[in-house]
Amino acid sequence: MEEFAALVDALVYTRSRNEKLRLIAEYLRTTPDPDRGWALAAMTDGLSFPAVKASTIRNLMMERVDPVLWVLSRDFVGDTAETASLLWPEPQADVTPPPSVTEAVDALASMTRVSVMAELPKLLDRLDATGRYALIKLSTGGMRIGVSARLAKTAFAQAFGVAVEDVEEYWHGLQPPYAPLFAWAADGAPPPDSGDVPLFRPFMLAHPLDDVVVDLEDYVAEWKWDGIRVQLVHAGGETRLYSRTGDDISGSFPEMAEALTFPAVLDGELLVRGSHQGGAAGGAASFNALQQRLGRKTVSARMLSEYPAFVRLYDVLIIEGEDLRELPWHARRARLEALMPRLPSERFDISAVVEARHFEHLAEIRSGARDEAIEGLMLKRRDSPYVAGRRTGLWYKWKRDPLLVDCVLMYAQRGNGKRSSFYSDYTFGCWDGDPDTGAELLPVGKAYFGFTDEELKQIDRYVRNHTVNRFGPVRETDRSLVFEVAFDSVHASKRHKSGLAMRFPRISRIRWDKPAEEADRVDALRALIRD
Repeated sequence: MEEFAALVDALVYTRSRNEKLRLIAEYLRTTPDPDRGWALAAMTDGLSFPAVKASTIRNLMMERVDPVLWVLSRDFVGDTAETASLLWPEPQADVTPPPSVTEAVDALASMTRVSVMAELPKLLDRLDATGRYALIKLSTGGMRIGVSARLAKTAFAQAFGVAVEDVEEYWHGLQPPYAPLFAWAADGAPPPDSGDVPLFRPFMLAHPLDDVVVDLEDYVAEWKWDGIRVQLVHAGGETRLYSRTGDDISGSFPEMAEALTFPAVLDGELLVRGSHQGGAAGGAASFNALQQRLGRKTVSARMLSEYPAFVRLYDVLIIEGEDLRELPWHARRARLEALMPRLPSERFDISAVVEARHFEHLAEIRSGARDEAIEGLMLKRRDSPYVAGRRTGLWYKWKRDPLLVDCVLMYAQRGNGKRSSFYSDYTFGCWDGDPDTGAELLPVGKAYFGFTDEELKQIDRYVRNHTVNRFGPVRETDRSLVFEVAFDSVHASKRHKSGLAMRFPRISRIRWDKPAEEADRVDALRALIRD
């Protein structure tokens, strides 16, 4: 556990991506099994200990230190794990040496909601502040140490000189601590045998188009649909539906898990049917409608009826054991089109090619696309194979221009990790009428990116100097700072007082020059809602 704690500590204070890769790779090379496997699982959110929650840590601390001291310290530090690891009282007597990662994982896995209050302190007592921080991060999930799952997998590949695409493909058939994966990469054993299992394959991704101009003789255009990218896999008589991150979401969409009945791997966009069946969206509803289905463990008959799911297909990777990924896009497209009659039409359709005379004509088509189910365009090289990850020059995404609205900062909350000392999460609102006649500001969104580090410091200073109320880690500010907020669309929402929910809001500009009274009205946002 000491080595893992040192790794976590180093990663927290390291900004360089290459240095993070080096640190993780060195740890994986030098740490024995199964500790390194459990550590890898922790860094990729592959561990879950239901008995340990953030509230567990808070309750333990309230029993051991002055509650007021805890609240003030947590508010100042901005991170529960860091605060608890530093405030935890040192044991009065000699204790057992620090546990290994494996011992800690086994102990955490055996804890229940009843036993955790007695058992977790025994582990914390065996560790110093750095070890306690790592243990709390590991046990509560969501490490938040600046390491994504993709980065950890890349570090694994670098550690043992294997392809990250192979790592990702084998990964989803294995469980922590990934002994077969280490045996293959580190010891030269045969690749893990996935057998006849419906496994996830890494997606091919696109680069932003930015200032690139492409020749439509070489590239084809498709709409970029505003659902969630999914992969349908049928093998061994079973079908699974995977999200872009490889999470199995079959349980939330049982109708899709039943819709593919022959061996294949299909790539597409998960959508739900809208009330309109025509138009550019071809019957697809907005993302807000899809959101009613996401994350549900059980799906009622009413939900299945009101929000029926379907997949708009982009590509085909494998058909009945034949791997098509090395074929050019146009050949895979022909195979996909030939496949469509075998698929139920109520559950599948195909993403149509957008016809344009030239690039400038395509730009005109894009600028006129404001259907809620459309995010923009995809540009795919006609001769591109299907390769995992982003490869320059093959696929581009050309998102539509965002909508803009002027909002007033209402609340600010401390961030996490590197931002734990800054007020970096902002809730903003628009006027519900004329502010000169006493109109109320209603919250319409929340954003925590879109500004530079220097602008973050300026906003943080503003928040501290204009606080009018405090609610734990949240500060309410006076109504004087205007943000220009960019967003993709807006939807009706019963969960928010304004009745609105923005899609992908982000700070576009800080309007230091603009009086708050000149910010936009809620009615301006309501007018953008589409049925």
